[in-house]
Amino acid sequence: MEVVKRVHVVPLGYEFDRILEPIRTQRADLVYLLEGDSTGGRGRTDERDGETDGGTGERNATARAEYHDELREELESIVPEVRTRECDLTDVYAVLGDVTTIADVHADDQVYVNVSGAGTIPAIGATIACMDVSTDAHAYYVEPSEYAHDGTTEPISFGLDEMEEVPTYPIESPTRDQVAIMELLSDPGAWEGFHEDRTAPPKKKDLIEYARDRELSFMADRRSPDERSGEDKGAFRVLDTHVLEPLAEDGYVTIESVGRRRVVELTERGENAYRAFRHKLMEDAGELR
Repeated sequence: MEVVKRVHVVPLGYEFDRILEPIRTQRADLVYLLEGDSTGGRGRTDERDGETDGGTGERNATARAEYHDELREELESIVPEVRTRECDLTDVYAVLGDVTTIADVHADDQVYVNVSGAGTIPAIGATIACMDVSTDAHAYYVEPSEYAHDGTTEPISFGLDEMEEVPTYPIESPTRDQVAIMELLSDPGAWEGFHEDRTAPPKKKDLIEYARDRELSFMADRRSPDERSGEDKGAFRVLDTHVLEPLAEDGYVTIESVGRRRVVELTERGENAYRAFRHKLMEDAGELR
C-alpha cells in the first residue's frame, strides 16, 4: 500500500520563518521550492519599481537572497526530500502552471501550498491553482510575528504568529481535450498533419483531423468521414459543443469567418491558460518525481 505524503509547495522569496515553520509543524515529507531565475526577472521589486505591497513590507521576490542556502539546509535537516523548481515568480501563469502540475503529479498525496512566501504575484498564482476543481491542493497563509528587514540580506519578517487556511472558491479549468486543441492553436506547425501555410491559423476541419489523430475523447465514438457518406457534420457540432464554445465563452479562442472558412485562433488569455494547464497532456506524470 502506497504511503500518502505530505507535500508542501512554496514560492521562494524573501522569507525564512514563514517558509520553514509550517513545514516543520506539519512534518512535511516532501517540499518543492519554486525559485526565481538567477537574474531575478524584473529584479527584487514588484511592478511598482521598489514599492512594497500595501504597507505590509512584502515584495514580489524573484532573485536569490543571501540566506536561501541556510534556509535550504534547515529544510533538508527536517524534511526527507527538498526539490527546487525554477519558476518565473513575476508571472502569475507560470506559478499557476507549476502549482497545478505538482498537484497533478501528487494527486494521491496531501498537497499544501504556502501563498505567503514570495509576495503578491506568486500568491495570486498559487491561490488560483488551489481553486481549480481538478487540483486537490490546500492554500495556507502565514502571519508573521513582525516585519523587519528589506529581504536582501535578512528576511523581511520574523517569527510565526498564526497559520490559517485560505478560503478558495471552485473554478473549472479547461478539460484535457480543450487543452489539447489549445496546444494545436498555439503552434499549428508542430503537428505533422497540418498541411496549410504554417503561419495560417487552423480551420475547424483541421481541428477535427487533429482530434482524430490524437484520439481525443470527444471524437472517440465518431467514425472517420471516409466511412460515411458525405461530410461529417456531426463532428463539427461535437467540436463546437465540447471544445470551441466553452473556450470562446472563457475568452480563450476567437472564431471568425474568413471567406467561406471558419478560422479559430488562440487569444493571449488562451495562450496563458494553455501554459497554466498543459500538464494535463503529460503522458508520464512521474517526470517530477
